[in-house]
Amino acid sequence: MSQPPPTSSNLPELTVSELAGAVKRTMEQSFERVRVRGELGRVLVARSGHLYVDLKDENASLSLVMWKANVAHLTFKPEEGLEIVAEGKLTTYPGRSQYQLIADRMEPAGVGALLAQLEKLKARLAAEGLFEAARKKPIPMLPTLIGVVTSPTGAVIRDILHRLEERFPRRVILWPVLVQGAEAAGQIAAAIRGFNRLEGAMRPDVLIVARGGGSIEDLWAFNEEIVVRAAAESVIPLISAVGHETDTTLIDYASDLRAPTPTAAAERAVPVRADLLERVSTFGARLTTGLVRGVELRRAQLRTLAAHLPKPEAVLGLAQQRADRAGEKLAAALMMRVRAAQSTFDRTAARLRPSALSQDVKRRGERLVEMQTRLAAAMARALRQKREAAAGAGRLLETLSHKSVLARGFALVERGGALVRRAGDLSAGDAVTISFADGSAPATIGAPGGARPAAKKSGAAQGDLF
Repeated sequence: MSQPPPTSSNLPELTVSELAGAVKRTMEQSFERVRVRGELGRVLVARSGHLYVDLKDENASLSLVMWKANVAHLTFKPEEGLEIVAEGKLTTYPGRSQYQLIADRMEPAGVGALLAQLEKLKARLAAEGLFEAARKKPIPMLPTLIGVVTSPTGAVIRDILHRLEERFPRRVILWPVLVQGAEAAGQIAAAIRGFNRLEGAMRPDVLIVARGGGSIEDLWAFNEEIVVRAAAESVIPLISAVGHETDTTLIDYASDLRAPTPTAAAERAVPVRADLLERVSTFGARLTTGLVRGVELRRAQLRTLAAHLPKPEAVLGLAQQRADRAGEKLAAALMMRVRAAQSTFDRTAARLRPSALSQDVKRRGERLVEMQTRLAAAMARALRQKREAAAGAGRLLETLSHKSVLARGFALVERGGALVRRAGDLSAGDAVTISFADGSAPATIGAPGGARPAAKKSGAAQGDLF
């Protein structure tokens, strides 16, 4: 038969609150500072800004709390399934009689976790179209003002300024920011948006966002979503130059152009001034050469056409001969016409009786004779004008003829009946014909530097063209 339990005990009697408080103090004293690794389960950010998550592994689960002030300093976004390392103080929550970790620091567990989070964010932003090539804006060839977003104390800004000075000095505005740490992402995004809000002479033509090399954790600010979105929204063309050539951050995908280094970003922003001057000089020389060649070609074509023009006397001779003959026949024809009309008049008048009719006929006859005389004078005057115009055209044709050019002391060189335009087209021993104003003469091209034959005298002395 079992004994009944004792009715009294020596243990002190505690309230629930007293017991919960004692457990809390014991746990906090025993685990004053701990560092725990685990996988994030449930993730909740309260309206107050505090973070509540479940930290677990394959066998256990631990509640984790991070206050708003510490959440603001996180360099990554806590997501379910992400493996992290949390550091803080272990305590209890008396209201539910459970223990929990009050974390003041939290970071992804190794590079693998960071890369996994990076790939997830990259895929999400790419799905929104932030990395599309169609969004890329061209970089201006020669910007007037360049905006730079970087640390004012690092070597990056000095490298950029030095490279710009070497290639093509431009005006630079620096927007100083932190490039590492919890506040870096917000400052970088604010700088990009701040440059885009500027207007007038203070608005840059191109932006450079730059930072030197470092680990993935050091460069993490340039993977933050806020920075990537600011770069994608920038109306001003943006060049990203973060880390070394092998480093890649998400801002590189959203920028209009990625440069492998900050120095390379300066090279992408401006051309080499000496190269531009050389190109302008080359284009100028080519333009001058083209103009000279064009003038020479047209001059040669004009000479060729002039050489094939007929002589003025051949063109106008027949017309002048016809005009002379017509003039000679005109006066005789007019007189014959007048005499015939007079004879007709006289015969008609003889048949008529003297009366007012005969007088009227006589007057009309006199007027007819007068009109015929005036007509003959007008035709003679028109013929004289035609002759003068023909003579003027002949003089103009003579002026345009190549012979007028030869009369001024020039000569025409032909080889085998073809016109020679350049000295380089001739070789030693070539037989040519040289035409002057008063005739032509054969000649043979001598070797360079050889003795020159004496010029033949025909009137004024004619110099040797070669």
